[in-house]
Amino acid sequence: MSRFVKVQKGFNSDITVRGQKFHIQTEDWGQQNPFLVSRIFANGAVLKTIKTPYDLVLRTGSVYSEQAIKQALHRQHSTIIDTLMAGAMP
Repeated sequence: MSRFVKVQKGFNSDITVRGQKFHIQTEDWGQQNPFLVSRIFANGAVLKTIKTPYDLVLRTGSVYSEQAIKQALHRQHSTIIDTLMAGAMP
């Protein structure tokens, strides 16, 4: 059985790319629903949802460490921002 720890809930960022405003929200859904979920919003509507299972980015033996979750959460959020800034949609 995996062990989970509580970490930072998520990140929120507002960016403007070529005059278009985006809000990026990335959350850790926690041990009951082990996913990192990012949503890209424009004008209040969800344009895209990216849902990544813990197992794809976090497994270190049978333990999900607080540091690994925090790093994966930040990495996913930053990657989405970088992709949008480059003019592409993830």
